[in-house]
Amino acid sequence: MGLLAVGTPLEWSEAKKVASHVREWGIEQLLAIWNNAKGKERDMLLWGDEIEYLVVAYDDDKRTVKLSLRQADILEALATDKELLKQGGGVPDLARGSVKAGKTAPVFHPEFGRFMLEATPGEPWGIGFKDLLDVEPDMKWRRKIAKEHMEAREYPITLTTFPRLGNKNSLTPDYPISGPKLRSQFLPDEIANPHIRFPTLAANIRSRRGKKVELNVPVFVDTKTPRPFQDPTVDFGMHNWPEDDDVRKGAAKEDCIYMDAMAFGMGSCCLQITFQAKNILEGRKMYDQLSPLGPILLALTAATPIYKGFLADTDVRWNQISRAVDDRTPEELGEKPLKNDRWRIPKSRYASNSTYISQDSRLRPEYLDPNLIVDEALKARLVEGGMDDLLATHFAHLFIRDPIVVFAEDLQELDLNKADHFENLQSTNWQHMRFKPPPIGSDIGWRVEVRPMEIQITDFENAAFSVFVVLITRAILSFDLNFYLPIPSTTENMETAHARDAVLEKKFYFRKDPLPRRAGRTNGSAPGSAAGTPLPSRPATPVGSVEDEYELMSVNDIINGSASPGGFPGLIPLVESYLDSVNVDVETRCELARYLSLIRGRANGTLWTAAKWIRHFVREHKEYQQDSAVSEGMTYDLVKAVERVTEMEGKDGFGREMLGGR
Repeated sequence: MGLLAVGTPLEWSEAKKVASHVREWGIEQLLAIWNNAKGKERDMLLWGDEIEYLVVAYDDDKRTVKLSLRQADILEALATDKELLKQGGGVPDLARGSVKAGKTAPVFHPEFGRFMLEATPGEPWGIGFKDLLDVEPDMKWRRKIAKEHMEAREYPITLTTFPRLGNKNSLTPDYPISGPKLRSQFLPDEIANPHIRFPTLAANIRSRRGKKVELNVPVFVDTKTPRPFQDPTVDFGMHNWPEDDDVRKGAAKEDCIYMDAMAFGMGSCCLQITFQAKNILEGRKMYDQLSPLGPILLALTAATPIYKGFLADTDVRWNQISRAVDDRTPEELGEKPLKNDRWRIPKSRYASNSTYISQDSRLRPEYLDPNLIVDEALKARLVEGGMDDLLATHFAHLFIRDPIVVFAEDLQELDLNKADHFENLQSTNWQHMRFKPPPIGSDIGWRVEVRPMEIQITDFENAAFSVFVVLITRAILSFDLNFYLPIPSTTENMETAHARDAVLEKKFYFRKDPLPRRAGRTNGSAPGSAAGTPLPSRPATPVGSVEDEYELMSVNDIINGSASPGGFPGLIPLVESYLDSVNVDVETRCELARYLSLIRGRANGTLWTAAKWIRHFVREHKEYQQDSAVSEGMTYDLVKAVERVTEMEGKDGFGREMLGGR
């Protein structure tokens, strides 16, 4: 969700004047954290998941469904539930009542959209297998608790986006569009969480870039889709704000679904996993090794085939969020020569990773981003303060951005016992992996946040992907696996993952051989080998051409392994080798096999992604006119179908294309 500070926010014209000041103070706070926590050791790996919900409200008599903007009321009900508080649950941001000890209940948090909720476990998960098997029941408990604090007509669904967000009659209560903060043709300002950070963030992004954000998603062309497709919801005659000229200047592209506000991106739901490493070295290693897996996880979880009431020709949300918070100016985008800005910036501040940070001898210079932009002065200060060059480069890259939301009260003096200025920049760099220093004054360690996955319809699926990522991290650390890939290839893979049915139809760059090549004393066993087969302890320095280390592979080969002799072993076989090495009991192994079976089926095509299932549902609907349009009635039936799948998880035969036999 990001940093929720309270104070007097500066409009962009004023925030711009103090941007350098905030960056410099943020670097000083980072150095204070670094020097205090660089030697921090934790006893074990801990982790947590974040589930985000859309709150929908039905009118069964009229056969309509809308997004409910009652986030504040629902959170207040959760925050004042005495029984929930007794179990350690509630809403930490509201802190109503006294919290008592007992079984730890889930906790809930506000999100950007006033129609959204976020839920997390009441305390971190451990790495023990009992904890892995507790994840799914806890997710079901969270949804149950959320529903119990809603009106009878409301339901918490886990769809990435609401199918008709931005089209007519999509909100309840409804408000006039074209407000002063978003200035959107399609959405009211009231759609955003009223906390001052969110409308200020949206307004200052718009002000900094000099126009509204611009999202154009290719429309899915069906047999009766008008050609060329011109988004029929665009009002070219609106003249409420100067930014209304955007569409008359070509902002709404041909054959695309056009959107113009931050809420179209930040109103999306996802599944995120955060790991606490034993120490900073382990955290840096996990950050690097999980990064190339991001696009694969994105393709496997594809769940976003509809925008603003039209079928899209893409399956995932990532680029839409990227564009929804893209504050780059025309100079930074390369549309105009540099004059007032410092450099051309290749990516939005919501993008795939551009750095590696592990002090691993296998990290070759050829893997790094040749176009990386770094604030050299801030990097020099970090190095002077004792940070190594690699990590200093990472943070100096994040700090090329301007702080978007600045509170006047925070500018009075530098407080090295706080992290507000550092988090101002850190929390508004939304990359597909995030490296997180320990919070000041906390016993929490160094963390890595895994951010690319789309939210899934059922708690079973969300638990399956959560557990799968945890098991991958265990295999990486146990077998010292090497997934290094040149960063530009991961960037390209993220684009590839957007294609319709990319999980089956596209290939992704991936490392051919992840197994370590070592020399020296032995330590452990190699995956897939007999017990006791020696695994040398120190990685050998890589040699040979980088281009020979990776190739284009199908997701099926990456997940399940290649049938070719000497081909890629597959992530699931590597996970199974890890499970073999730790002697998991039969009952637990069978439960984990349910989750791995889902991932295996998604990769080989025997089980559909949510994107494919939703697209198929729409195209087979009796009201569908083969024109790409998704009507109110179709949306009602779709959301009802999603609720049915959520509750039954395929046990009644419905939705088995996604879930298989349960």
